[in-house]
Amino acid sequence: MIDWRKSSRSGGGNDDACVELAELADRVWVRDSKDPDGERLAFGRDAFAGLLERVKRGELAL
Repeated sequence: MIDWRKSSRSGGGNDDACVELAELADRVWVRDSKDPDGERLAFGRDAFAGLLERVKRGELAL
């Protein structure tokens, strides 16, 4: 069983519009909580950490 968790930066409450993460072995998996059976992205741990840093610095148009 995969232990998915919602992002701490999500809107909170009962809002299902958020990102969920799961850590498995050497990968961080990402999915859209509105479509839990849909496509998922997998990142290496270093790549995911780099992505988070770029988001925090506002380098990406989100």
